[in-house]
Amino acid sequence: MTPLRIAMVTRRFWPLVGGAEMVMANLSEQFLKQGAEPVILTAMWEPDWPTDLVHREVPVVRLPQPRTRGWGTWRYMRQLGRWLLANRGSYDVIFVSMLKHSAFTAINVGQKLGVPVLLRAEGAGPTGDCQWQQEARFGSRIRTRCQQAAGVVAPGQQVAEELLAAGYSADRVHHLPNGVSLGTERSRATRDAAREVLVEVNPGLQVNGGGKLVVYTGRLDRNKGLLDLVDAWAEYTSKHPASRLWLIGDGPDRGVIFDRIEQRNLGGRIVLPGSFDDVEVILQAADLFVLPSYAEGLSLSVLEAMAQHLPVVASDIPGNRQLIDNHVHGRLVPTAEPSALAMAIEMALAEEGASAEMAVAAYQRVRQSYSLETMANDHLELFSRALSESSPGA
Repeated sequence: MTPLRIAMVTRRFWPLVGGAEMVMANLSEQFLKQGAEPVILTAMWEPDWPTDLVHREVPVVRLPQPRTRGWGTWRYMRQLGRWLLANRGSYDVIFVSMLKHSAFTAINVGQKLGVPVLLRAEGAGPTGDCQWQQEARFGSRIRTRCQQAAGVVAPGQQVAEELLAAGYSADRVHHLPNGVSLGTERSRATRDAAREVLVEVNPGLQVNGGGKLVVYTGRLDRNKGLLDLVDAWAEYTSKHPASRLWLIGDGPDRGVIFDRIEQRNLGGRIVLPGSFDDVEVILQAADLFVLPSYAEGLSLSVLEAMAQHLPVVASDIPGNRQLIDNHVHGRLVPTAEPSALAMAIEMALAEEGASAEMAVAAYQRVRQSYSLETMANDHLELFSRALSESSPGA
């Protein structure tokens, strides 16, 4: 059987890491394991980055993109279109992350060449792709073109509902939840071993003997509720000064978050160590995972924590409620309420037995419904159907 060749388009990719980027990295790796042949197409955000590289055994092509706003987007779209046209014989389907400029270009090329293009919507609510299409310059034009795609993947139920409300055809919207790899059982020994490994890599990741470690992984964006988390951490560490909070990742609001940390005199108690390609060791080292987002589609970060048997505190929003039943799989708290967040963190860390029981239930939910293998297989089946339907005589 001929391997399915997939051109995977994501404007941001390693080392710029957030949930959407990790999904594409995880999927590409799993596609390869299941016999497909993926290639990642992305933008060159820094001029000294190599043009071609291999990430998790998957080839990556970086396309030129000036940093100038507007002009950079236009040139990237132009380079993406040129690559897709010039390399027509190297892929069977195009799969694009986000319903934005990359999707517009890919569908243009796909229609010219008779190649099916499938899209993946990211985010929900005010930070989601559907809202972006309502507000952005040329957003309505991009939405019209995206509605012509062979299919649109919605990772969460709220995302699917927003797509339908925006006029996307029901027979082209496919609810395929995110998936993650399953971790091993946690113990104090595995936690301490992970911490030792991390300290060797970065001495700044030292956790004092009696202190607890809370982590967040994802984009450093104020819409993730991270300023609320900083304020909550100030309240929590007023009583537990030895504990540490790691904000893992990078993003547009890193400077704003750093300034808030300084204003609250939390230097040393909150660490911003940057991005990690594989957050498994981070999660193994932690005592608690926190995600206080204002909006999510279906959070990959929460799923990764649940898959590592790590207790979770998350904001009480639709995307998180799809994964967590309050006090069954984790604790849900209102958005934008730092004191409530601080109290939930304190309870989760103090009530170790109850938190461990919730973590076990959360792991079982991931194992049953959100495995990476199932996610990748469902995508490959969708791609194969789209390819079959686009073939002459179909």
